[in-house]
Amino acid sequence: ENREDMVSSRSNRLTEALEEANKLFSGVSCAREAVLDAQFLVLASNLGKEKASELHSEMTAFDSLAFAEDLLTFMEINRMEVEENGSDSEGFSGGYLPSNAWQKLGVESEKYFRRAPTFHYMLGSFKSDPPEPRQTIVRQRKAAGGEAKRAMPAQLKKMEESHQEATEKEVERILGIVQTHFKNDPGTPISFFDLVVDPNSFARTVENIFHVSFIIRDGLARLKLDDDKLPIIEPSKDGEGKKNDYSAGARNQVVISLNQQEWK
Repeated sequence: ENREDMVSSRSNRLTEALEEANKLFSGVSCAREAVLDAQFLVLASNLGKEKASELHSEMTAFDSLAFAEDLLTFMEINRMEVEENGSDSEGFSGGYLPSNAWQKLGVESEKYFRRAPTFHYMLGSFKSDPPEPRQTIVRQRKAAGGEAKRAMPAQLKKMEESHQEATEKEVERILGIVQTHFKNDPGTPISFFDLVVDPNSFARTVENIFHVSFIIRDGLARLKLDDDKLPIIEPSKDGEGKKNDYSAGARNQVVISLNQQEWK
């Protein structure tokens, strides 16, 4: 009902209503009363927005004529005296401004402007010369065949040598077992599976087959089939292994398939 009176910039009715609402809110105990208070805050905020938009800002308006008059006064010009004494008075250029008017204004206005910092190099002078062209590096072609030797780390090479030594020792150990068995009982051959199968380790069984293959390859022992068509192993006689080693017809390669189920 009093919207125009509250929106007016000369009235404090809106402030008084807000203070009264704050006092009433301290006694609110029902939800309906809280809703009414919220509705009043929405209405008061809208009225405050309208009141702020209608505020006049003449105090900050720029008057170009008044500014020009202030400049002329700062430049020590009294227009009334100029009109009385005439426009051709001494010390004035163009009838109004003294010869040093703009210089005086520039010296005064210089105090109110921030200057940009002077440019300087943090790391000394800057070389404006263009960068030197990079030299093109011609890559050498890799040598063909076995001429190019790859560098191998010492630790890796040492590990391979130790692994090879361990393999050779294991092959010699197995060969010694076969030879010792035949020396003690020449008439009883050794079953190949009894020799290589480890009942407690599938991996160890595969390693044993791998090591025995070196003995067969070098002709130090040979494999045969017994009456039950099961493989048996026996050491080669002196000179027989070397003879068979160089005979192409006597050497055959066999791939053995063995899984964990068969091993068990």
